[in-house]
Amino acid sequence: MATCTVNGLQDLLGKAGLDTPVPDFPGGDIVHNPQDIFRAYLADTLQKLVEVDRAVAYDAIQPSNMTGMGDLVIVSPRLRLKGVKPKDLVSDLAHRLPRSPPFACPIPDGIHLRVLSSPNTLSRLLLPYVHDRNTSYGYDSSIGLVDAKAPEGPRKKVIVEFSSPNMASEFQVAHLRSTLIGAYVANVHAGMGWDVVKMNYLGDWGKQIGLLAAGWQRFGSEEEFQKAPLQHLLQVNHKIEELFKPEKEECKTAKGEGKDVTEIESRGLYAERDDFFKKMEDKEPEAIALWQRFRDATVEDYKASYARLGIQFDEYSGESQASPESVEEVEAALKEKGVYEEHEGSWRIDFSKHDAKGLSTAVVRYRNGTTSYLLRDLAAVLDRHKKHSFDKMIYVVAMEQEMHFHRVTKTLELMGRNDLADKIQHVAFAKITGLLDEFKDAQLLSDYLDGCRLVTQTAMAEETEDTIFVTKTDQSLESVGISGLFIQDLNHKRTTSYACDAKRMTAFEGETGAAIQNCYARLVTTLEGNVDGIDYDNLDYTQLETEDYSEVLRIITQFPDTTYASFKTLEPTTVIIYLGRLVDQVMVTLDDDDDQDWTDREDATKARMALYENARQVMENGLRMLGLSPWTA
Repeated sequence: MATCTVNGLQDLLGKAGLDTPVPDFPGGDIVHNPQDIFRAYLADTLQKLVEVDRAVAYDAIQPSNMTGMGDLVIVSPRLRLKGVKPKDLVSDLAHRLPRSPPFACPIPDGIHLRVLSSPNTLSRLLLPYVHDRNTSYGYDSSIGLVDAKAPEGPRKKVIVEFSSPNMASEFQVAHLRSTLIGAYVANVHAGMGWDVVKMNYLGDWGKQIGLLAAGWQRFGSEEEFQKAPLQHLLQVNHKIEELFKPEKEECKTAKGEGKDVTEIESRGLYAERDDFFKKMEDKEPEAIALWQRFRDATVEDYKASYARLGIQFDEYSGESQASPESVEEVEAALKEKGVYEEHEGSWRIDFSKHDAKGLSTAVVRYRNGTTSYLLRDLAAVLDRHKKHSFDKMIYVVAMEQEMHFHRVTKTLELMGRNDLADKIQHVAFAKITGLLDEFKDAQLLSDYLDGCRLVTQTAMAEETEDTIFVTKTDQSLESVGISGLFIQDLNHKRTTSYACDAKRMTAFEGETGAAIQNCYARLVTTLEGNVDGIDYDNLDYTQLETEDYSEVLRIITQFPDTTYASFKTLEPTTVIIYLGRLVDQVMVTLDDDDDQDWTDREDATKARMALYENARQVMENGLRMLGLSPWTA
C-alpha cells in the first residue's frame, strides 16, 4: 500500500528518476488518479516554456481517450497566448518539449499536441499503483465525504430507488431497464464514497390491489398459490382484468361523451375494487391480512431473482409504507399554503395557478377518501428524509413518468420544502422497443434471466470463428447471458430507445458482455499459477516497453478519468466503451504473446503477468461498477 500516500508515491517516482515532490496544482488528485501525476509534471514544464499562469497551463491539458493518440493533449488555444497562432504554438512546443522521463516524443495534431508518457516510467508507476489499490482503483471515495478535509468523517447519503415492479402485474421491460441502470447508479455512487441505500419501491397499494382482491374471491386457489404464488396471482389478475374490460369501456365512452361517470363507478367491479381499497386504507384486519400475503409472496420471489443479478436491496419499500403522519403533514402544508382545492368531493392541485401550466391538474385525494399515487409519493419523501436524512434521492424511472416527478418536486416547493425538492433527481430512460423471442412471453424477472441463459446457450453451441475461453457450465452460461443483457442495455445512452438483438447480445467481439467476459476468462486462464509472489519492487520493467504492452498500460491509466466522467453524467456507456478498448488491446497483446517462445525468459514472464493481473483487476472493477460479476470457471 506504499503508493496510497503522497510520500509513498514520491518515493516511487524518485526511484524512477523523476524530480520530487510532484508539482502541486489545484484540482489534481495524484492519490486517486495516476494521470494527474503526469499532468502535473507536464503542466509544470509547459508553464515554464510559455510563461503562463500555472492554473492556465494545467487547464490547457486534457486526457486523451483515443488508442495510440497520446496520453495527454495540450490544447493550444487554452494557453491564451496573444499574437501566436495555435498551430504555430503546437509546432514550437513539439520541438522544445523535453524528451526525458516521464514523457516520450510528442505528436503535433493541428491545434493539439499529443504527449505520450515514457513507457518505462509508466510501467514503473502504474503497476504498483493499481496493485496497491486493487478493488478501489478507478474510484475516488473522497467524493462522498460531507467534508473533503475530514477523510474519517461522515459520508453523504443517497437513496437510489429502482426496479419497482407492481404487485401481481407483469415485470415489464421498463422495470427491467430500471433494474439494470439502477444497479449501475447505486454502484458508482458507492464506489465514489457515498453511503447508498438501494430501495425497491413496490407498487403494492392502490385501486389495482382492490381489483386483484376481487379477482381472488372469484378465481383464487390456495393450492395453486402455494405451488407458484406469483404466477398464480398473475393468472388471477389477468382473469379479473378481462372481466373488468366492459365496465372500463363503458366508463371511457361516457367520459368521451362528457357524461358524469359517478353512477358507473359506484357499481359492479368498480365498486368492489374501491370498497376493498377503502378497507385497506382503513386498516381492516381481513383486508390487510390478504394484502400482506400477496406482498410477502411478491417480495420473496423477487429476492431470489434479484440475487441472480447480484442485486440485494436494502429496503423493499412501497406505496403501502407511507405513514399516516406524513400523509397528514403533506395535506396540512398544502392547505396552509392555499394550493389544495376541493372539487366534487376530491382534493386536487391545479398547477396552472402556480406557474406550472404544463403539469395540468392532479388529484391528491379521491372523493371516497382514498389517497392518490402523488400523495403517497410525497409522504414517502418525508418519511425517507426523517429516516435517512438523505443528501440526494435518485428515482431511476422511465421517461414517461417525467411529469409525475415534476409534480412531486413542484408540490414540495409549494409546501415550502425546497430543501427536499432540491435533493431529488429523476434519472430517466427511454423504452426498449423490441424484444428477443425468448422475452416475448416473459411475465417475471426470472423469465427474462432464463431467456438470457437460453440465448447464450444457443449461441455458444453454434460454430464460430471466435476462440471462446468461457466454459459452458450452467454458472458460466448464466454469467455470460446476464452480462449480455446488461452490456447491451447500458451501452445505449439512457434516453435512447433500442431493440434487443440476440446476435449482438452474444457476440464474442466488440463492446458486448460476451466479449468482455471472454477476455476476462482468457486473462484468468493465463494468470493461473503465475500471480503469487510478484515482487513489484524488483520487476524488470524494461520488458514492458514494447508498443503492445505500453498501449495496455496507457488504457489502464485512463480508467479513473473514465469512471469520474461516468459518475458525473450517470451514463454507463462511458465505462463500456472504455472496457471495449481495453479488451481489444489485451486480446491483441495476448495473441502476440502466444506466438512467442517464453522458455528461459523468467523476468519477461513475471513482468507480463504483473501487467495482465493489473488489466484483469481493472476489468473486474469496471464490470462490478456496471453491476456484473466477473466470470469464474
